[in-house]
Amino acid sequence: MKAAIAVPVRVEHTHGGCVARVVLARPEVRNAFDDVLVKELQRAVRAFTADTAVRVVELSGEGKAFCAGADLNWMKRMAGFTMEENRRDAAELADLFHLLDDCPKPIVGRIHGAALGGGVGLVAVCDVAVAAEETLFGTTEVRLGIIPAVISPYVVRKIGESHAREWFLTGSRHDAHEARRIGLVHIVAAETSLASVTEGVIDALLAGGPQALAEAKKLAQTIGHLPPREQQALTVQRIAERRASAEGREGVTAFLEKRSPSWAEGPKDRKE
Repeated sequence: MKAAIAVPVRVEHTHGGCVARVVLARPEVRNAFDDVLVKELQRAVRAFTADTAVRVVELSGEGKAFCAGADLNWMKRMAGFTMEENRRDAAELADLFHLLDDCPKPIVGRIHGAALGGGVGLVAVCDVAVAAEETLFGTTEVRLGIIPAVISPYVVRKIGESHAREWFLTGSRHDAHEARRIGLVHIVAAETSLASVTEGVIDALLAGGPQALAEAKKLAQTIGHLPPREQQALTVQRIAERRASAEGREGVTAFLEKRSPSWAEGPKDRKE
């Protein structure tokens, strides 16, 4: 009888299919990246992005850590790669981060144990990152003679150039409170309450209109890069579109009628 093949990424659907829980499932290596995990995570991202029933995504890691960066055996193989093989390998990882960042669904990170190297990159592409207070973070690549190149666009955007310089250059490890102070993490929770706090964030997101969530995410990603006049034109256009949309009309009507909008899971009367 053949042994079961371990699946490095597990996807579970909850809340009637509205939430995709994506779990990195290589606990024996602290959910470190290798080429197989990268491919499977790409596949999962494409699937939940295309699934119209999915409104929120939770990203977490099984076992003692969220993600400890690159797998040592993968790194050993990289040492023998040609330049072209290294380019192809890096391009796959870059595609993964782009897919996550470009996903219109809100991604909530449930972070514990450690997020190192590429794990920090995963935290950086989460729309809301909730971390257990004992979690350690760090971009430790320079200590191996390499650099955090693929994750750098997302990490620098999240924490700014000044903090990125310190993290990238020293390779130091930082606690969850420091990660929150510089903007990598949004919420720090006790390990025992991490699940419930993350669930509270998911509930808050499910209260938002699905199309409005996608548009709000896109707005946050783009508005700061435009000159003032273009910002004005874009914001006027976007709010006009949302007000005129079926979802926008339903949301405003539900508010005025003091009821839950049609998209709310388990409708409850709104309390003043």
